[in-house]
Amino acid sequence: MENIVILDFGVQYSQLVGRRIRECNEYCEIVPFDTPAEEIGKKNPKGLIFAGGPGQIYAATDCDKALADLKVPMLGICYGALALARLFGGEGVSEKGAGYRQKDIAHSS
Repeated sequence: MENIVILDFGVQYSQLVGRRIRECNEYCEIVPFDTPAEEIGKKNPKGLIFAGGPGQIYAATDCDKALADLKVPMLGICYGALALARLFGGEGVSEKGAGYRQKDIAHSS
């Protein structure tokens, strides 16, 4: 069965995201962020969502690097966006102060 897999980095809104996906009549499963890529691949995901995580980016926890080989669409939400960037060799830096800041993003392939 095809489904959307949410990798939960430790926030309660993973449940909310999962609920919204199910309301769109899509099967969705929430798994811990450290679930092996091989196990996730067996679920035949048609997409991955990386959701939530620690408040500080330097407290970063990484997921299985082999997830990059699954070749499915991926979405990162909040800390999940940093985790997704790290999966593909990117990095993040901490800003002074709180709140959201606008930044220019450069992409090279």
